[in-house]
Amino acid sequence: MQVLSFSTLRAFWQIHPKAQAPLTVWHARVKAAQWNGPQDVKSDFGALVDFVADERVIFDVGGNNYRIVARMSYPFKRVMIKFVGTHKEYDKINPETV
Repeated sequence: MQVLSFSTLRAFWQIHPKAQAPLTVWHARVKAAQWNGPQDVKSDFGALVDFVADERVIFDVGGNNYRIVARMSYPFKRVMIKFVGTHKEYDKINPETV
């Protein structure tokens, strides 16, 4: 999958250095994936993902310390990062509209 955009992750871990390792691992896993639909994402990440409207997936990263909200475009093999933040920051957003 093509992840749009790695720079979003990098900007986040510059503020939260402890997030670099888990976000790098997440990026590598997603980049290597070949997902055709939500069932493939669930197979790869299990309980670490939730699905909401507008083809959005919520990933729990780094022992649930961080959250990524991504919009999936399965036909084009793209994952667009809509939000990356701490769990506390995530609690303040609506993942369906961020």
